[in-house]
This record gives sequence, structure tokens and C-alpha cells, in this order.
Amino acid sequence: MNSRIEKLYTYMEENALDALLITLPKHIYYLTGFLTEPHERFMGLILTRGEEPFLLVPMLDAEKAQQVSTVQKIYTHTDTENAYEVLKGHLPSTISRLGLEKSHLTVKIYEAILTTIKTEEVVDIEEPLQKMRLIKSSEEITTIKRAIAIMEDSLRLTLTKIIPGITELDIVAELEFQMKKLGAEGPSFSTMVLAGQNAALPHGVPGKRKVQIGEVLLIDAGVFVDGYVSDLTRTFAIGELNDTLLDIYDTVLKANLSGIEAVRPGAAIRSVDQAARTVIENKGYGEFFMTRVGHGIGLEIHEFPSLHGQAIGELQEGMTFTIEPGIYNSSVGGVRIEDNVLVTKDGAEVLTSFPKELMTIGV
Repeated sequence: MNSRIEKLYTYMEENALDALLITLPKHIYYLTGFLTEPHERFMGLILTRGEEPFLLVPMLDAEKAQQVSTVQKIYTHTDTENAYEVLKGHLPSTISRLGLEKSHLTVKIYEAILTTIKTEEVVDIEEPLQKMRLIKSSEEITTIKRAIAIMEDSLRLTLTKIIPGITELDIVAELEFQMKKLGAEGPSFSTMVLAGQNAALPHGVPGKRKVQIGEVLLIDAGVFVDGYVSDLTRTFAIGELNDTLLDIYDTVLKANLSGIEAVRPGAAIRSVDQAARTVIENKGYGEFFMTRVGHGIGLEIHEFPSLHGQAIGELQEGMTFTIEPGIYNSSVGGVRIEDNVLVTKDGAEVLTSFPKELMTIGV
């Protein structure tokens, strides 16, 4: 039994839980080494007090689970079976307190579980899993660095293809082609390539808009490598920019550096946002920075901690997150500069290395 699962058994004892049912595929991977997407089929890792853990997986995933899972007991269900009845058959007859991942389960699945498994009380187990994932191991950090390296190489290769007249979607296609060619499992989120005024949309959707001289091009993309993510944003100049855009870029870069400077163990999480936001507000752009400064990264593209100005808690060595201040002004465009950062015993290690000085491309 691995140390992560042992921690959950300790949590069960301390909280008088009879069983845990873990259903988020990323958590099953984190705890067992087995990663798959079951889609509409049921999959779960089950821990019961005093018993060996087991996996219940769709029959079509059984062989892969047996090859890679650190959990030895693996049960299956077919498409013609009621997976919840199969689950019930491998559980104790009495479960007084059951731990579930409430934020992951749909109402339909939650009701199906509780209809089949009679229990007196359901406890949300998000907190212990969140705490375990918060501090990254050296192996996890190495994997994240690999994901970053592939993302940065993909971006470098893509930039050579960008010329005025190319569309946002053309660039997305090229970038995602390079990701796969360089060994990524795929993009870690919907790739954003936004030109000109579209760059003022923090979560804009790429379309057929063509890149034009004299405007900015914002590229926000990441990849999955062995289940872990990277998340990088850089903003480029297509030819010469006007003074307003140059000032916005300079302000965002200073805010990015200020946020990184605030990172150290024991510092308030909110201080990172506050440090970056103060730079932007002091330049008079405060109303155009309407997002948080960053978010945790790891198995998921958005995970704890959330780095906003009211965040509770302190930074700890081993946390990984983004620092991505931006200014989004629909009249001229938007600029975001995003790095991936690791909290070290002395401060911060910036894991991303792609240049942040304004780069002119396409001409």
C-alpha cells in the first residue's frame, strides 16, 4: 500500500469513517497510478476500514488497470450490469459513515450510490485530498517541468509560422499539432489565441479573426504530460505597437515580476495578488484587471490555491501555481503574462523560462 493511501486510512480512523469512495479519475490516478476517463461508466477506488483497498473499473479498462495500478484488488463491471450493485457486493453490509467527493459527483450518480449503499451519514472528503495534492513531490515537479518544456518548445515552433493574415484558429491548429508532435498527451485546456481587441477577453474563444500589424497577439496554452499540466501565457507584438499598448505591456510585466517577488513560505496567499494588483492600480489600470492573479496547477489546470486578494492561508514550500496578471481594455486590446511558479524554502522558482520581454513577430 502506498503512502498516499495510507494517509487516507489514517484520515478514516481519525474521523470514524467506515469507507471512502473516490471517483474523480485524477484522484484515482494520484492514488493508484491508473489513469483513464470512464465517461458515462462508473469507476471508483474504495477504501474500507480494516480491509485492503480495491478498484472497481469498467471491464474494458481492466487490463490497463492490472498493468499499472498499485492497488492489487481490481473488480470489474460490464455494460449490462448495474455497477452500483456490483459495488455493493464488495462492501461491508453496514456502513455508518461514508466519505464521498461531493464536488465531483452528479446528482444522478450521488442518488444511485445512496440508493444502493445504505449509510447513516455522508461526509465530503475533498479537504484531505486537496491537502495531499497541495504540496508537490519532487517527481511531480519534474513532470510539471517536462510539461512546461514541451509547451515552450511548441510555442517557439509556432511563432515561426505567424504572419499577418493568419487566423486565430490557424495558430491554434499549428500550436496543438506541435504539442502532440513533441510528446504531449494533448492540450491541458482549450488553447487561447486572441488577436487585437479579442485579447481583451480574459477567456476569449479563438475564431476566424486575422492577425493584423500594429496589434497584440495573446497566446495562452498548456499541455498534459503524464497527467500533469503546464499553463503559459505570452503576449506578442505584431509589428510596432502604439504608446498605450507599450505602456500596458510594461505595466503587466512589472506586475508579474512583483507578484513573483512576493512568493515565499509563510507569506499570505493573498499577498501575491495584492503585490501584482498594486502595480497595475498605481498606473491607473486597476479597472482593467478584473481577474485573480493566479491558480494552483498540478493534476488539474485549476486547483488549490486560488490566488486572489481575499484568499485565506499561507504559501507553503512545494506549492505550484500560476502568476498571470493582465490588463484587458476592449478599446485597445489585452495583455497577460503568465508564469508557473514553485514555492521553495527560500522564495520562488519560476519554472517557465520563455522570454517575457516584448517580442515582435510576424514581420
